[in-house]
Amino acid sequence: MQREMKKEYLMIGIGILIFCDAHTLCKAGLTSYPYRNSKLPIEKRVKDLLSRMTLEEKIAQLQCEFQYTDIEKIFEDGVGVGNLGYILRNCATPREAAEEANRIQKLAMEKTRLGIPVIIHDEGLHGLTGCRATSFPQAIGLAATWNPDLVEEVASVIAKESKSRGIRQLLSPVINIARDARWGRVEETYGEDPYLTSRMGVAFCRALEREGVISTPKHFAANVGDGGRDSNAVHFSERLLREIYFPAFKACVQEGNATSLMAAYNSLDGIPCSANRWLLTEVLRNEWGFRGFVVSDYGSVGHILQLHHTAATEKEAAKQAIEAGLDVELPRRYIYGQPLLEAVKEGLVKESTINKAVSRILEAKFKLGLFENPYVDPDYADKISDCEEHRRLALQAAREAIVLLKNENNVLPLKKDINSIAVIGPNANKVQLGGYSGWSIKVVTVLEGIKNKVSPRTKVFYTEGCDIIPKNIVPIPKENFIPPDDMRAKGYKFGLKAEYFNNMELSGEPVVVRVDEDIDFVWLEGSPDPRINKDKFSVRWRGKIVSPISKECTLGVTTDDGVRLFIDGKLVIDSWYDRPATMDTAVVKFEAGREYEICMEYYENGGGAVATLGWVVDIDPLQGIKKAVEIAQKCDAAVIVVGIIEGEGKDRAELTLPGQQEELIKRVAGTGVPTIVVLINGGPVVMENWINYVQGIIEAWYPGEEGGNAIAEVLFGDYNPGGKLPITFPRAVGQVPLYYNYKPSGRGYDYTNLTGKPLFPFGYGLSYTQFEYTNLRIEPLKAKLSSIDKIKISVDIQNVGNYKGDEVVQLYIRDLVSSLSRPFKELKRFKRITLEPGEKKTVAFILLPEDLAFLDINLKYIIEPGSFEIMIGSSSEDIRVKGNLEVISQ
Repeated sequence: MQREMKKEYLMIGIGILIFCDAHTLCKAGLTSYPYRNSKLPIEKRVKDLLSRMTLEEKIAQLQCEFQYTDIEKIFEDGVGVGNLGYILRNCATPREAAEEANRIQKLAMEKTRLGIPVIIHDEGLHGLTGCRATSFPQAIGLAATWNPDLVEEVASVIAKESKSRGIRQLLSPVINIARDARWGRVEETYGEDPYLTSRMGVAFCRALEREGVISTPKHFAANVGDGGRDSNAVHFSERLLREIYFPAFKACVQEGNATSLMAAYNSLDGIPCSANRWLLTEVLRNEWGFRGFVVSDYGSVGHILQLHHTAATEKEAAKQAIEAGLDVELPRRYIYGQPLLEAVKEGLVKESTINKAVSRILEAKFKLGLFENPYVDPDYADKISDCEEHRRLALQAAREAIVLLKNENNVLPLKKDINSIAVIGPNANKVQLGGYSGWSIKVVTVLEGIKNKVSPRTKVFYTEGCDIIPKNIVPIPKENFIPPDDMRAKGYKFGLKAEYFNNMELSGEPVVVRVDEDIDFVWLEGSPDPRINKDKFSVRWRGKIVSPISKECTLGVTTDDGVRLFIDGKLVIDSWYDRPATMDTAVVKFEAGREYEICMEYYENGGGAVATLGWVVDIDPLQGIKKAVEIAQKCDAAVIVVGIIEGEGKDRAELTLPGQQEELIKRVAGTGVPTIVVLINGGPVVMENWINYVQGIIEAWYPGEEGGNAIAEVLFGDYNPGGKLPITFPRAVGQVPLYYNYKPSGRGYDYTNLTGKPLFPFGYGLSYTQFEYTNLRIEPLKAKLSSIDKIKISVDIQNVGNYKGDEVVQLYIRDLVSSLSRPFKELKRFKRITLEPGEKKTVAFILLPEDLAFLDINLKYIIEPGSFEIMIGSSSEDIRVKGNLEVISQ
């Protein structure tokens, strides 16, 4: 009864809110316009609204803003803006985010001349990037589940939590193909295979769109250049694009019903993707029938002018982008501001081109129902975010994502009543969620998970052992800084004079002048001071530095965005560009007691503010490892939890574990105690230096908020791991790029000092049980080219071990003789199944004609007569049964 009354009051409250807005609109005379009539077809509503808009109002719909303060100013001119960036991230609770979204939509509806609502967007790769949003395994971990149904459930939850806060567009999923393990953003992808990526991408997009949230697959189309470097120039052939890099985008558009799509930063064959008409219009719209809108990656329209240099002026850049088919510039008004307006007025860009782009945005807003109901219920946002039901799904996703890589002599699962266990490593008692993660949620560490699982009598010992990044660089103490004379005259003895500017150029008068005793700031999305912008500010720190001893000292500066460091007027660090939090180092020779002039300049341009200045402290580099060895020696087993450094803007030149982690593993394993390594990472790791020292290896990826519990369940046998690798693990970085679906070589595959085979192949993953594949059936065995409809392929799978377990049955094909060289194998179908001990299931697949087709010499899809090898197995290398399908011309 109380619940029904609460619901009734809620509806009354919403009704009042809607009535107030309807009253406002009625006063303005807007409700009589056809575009306000929800019963009319969307096409007619778009046409009517467009006819009433000024050029300025149209261009505003192609613009975005993202700022946390002075939201009112965006709408005070009556024109407004079409889109808003991640402006809700600074909200402390889901309720606060929902209330702020309602306030913004009210401003848009009431303050703009035509009452046009905005689309608020954010990131949602594996959970909304916001406070108290459920955090699922990172995208690469979701791919390792090989379970599109699970991914669809996860995406549905992400969409619901986002929509409850008023966020109606997510810049997700990332469906780029990850063929180069050095790329820092491998973690955001679904791996190396176009078919697996397309199935995961479609599941994700379909769920978002069904829940009323716009999906935005990205980054169209390929953005990993030579050396595995993010967004470097790409020069792939059209054949390679269409065979490998296009399929997932095409599937997300045609099957996943994606409403939006993001263009990539890089150039493709010399043309910036944000100004590439072939990509954004000829392929995307004309070939694939995409009806949605295209957004830029953050700042990429400006890059046409600033980085790619294919335009000489801002107006030229605007012309190139809008005519190519890029509809919305993210994240703020720049090229699509005054430059685009002037380009239209001067006749450089036709207004009809603007109309097409605006129509796409308006159509999306009408489909979302924003004109009728732009508001959300703050109570619901609080209730649904990271609720118990969603946490249970996060746990299940983490379980299914885990891949067992090594289990020598069945060291796993461990016994819960083990006498003692050492839990060691930099990730053992902390949680890394991966890129684009939320915060303010309860997270479970591996140490917590193990303590939750073992017997009360089990002794659990913990030590970090070492860090991922060596900790010997520490903040410089205030006593080693001397402020300038003007600040010392005011009574300051220690620290540096800090001048803060509300711009990124250190120009004009500082808005805040103070003494900062040390430089060790992590402001994230906050501000150094209420008078300073939360975004787009700069700082200059000045004074003197004194070393207590004479030595060559390594200085370490970590900043999110640009930094310069001067010692005695000499520039020793110069990284004046946008970037994620990154450390730079410089070696400076100090004399004890001598004063050196120091100046550090920093600017922040979105994405979180970080600024630290430290130096090396002399410590025993093996001190932590020695302690770990001492602990391991008195235990029955050791679990070492390690990780890597990666992410957007953090490509890897090496694929080894950074810091001292490999030494930690070898020394702990050298004690003779059974040792299991747990990897917390998003990209492949090479293991040749230590793999033979350990008995067990678990790939857990970034497993989300419940990762610690899931890992513990696998360690102690409550869950039998069934995940499979969505990406090849090489033996050495020199093999990269390395992937399973390669074409025949004209020479060979090996090196003079290394095999060409991977360490772990695509699709690989062990289990605590064994599966037997028998009785392959191909129906029909011969198919006529003229009447081929579908091919049914089935196989029997039996669990012949002692544990209940999951198996991912993978079907690959090979065209044995073809007019063009084809890959040795291509994934065409897969299915994850669960079997009890002794249970047998028949797994059936249907192959369609397009699965047998390939691009001929003229880039037209054809099916050639001949023999196709059908391969079914447990990985791309572990093929259990084979058969042939004959395609005949008559």
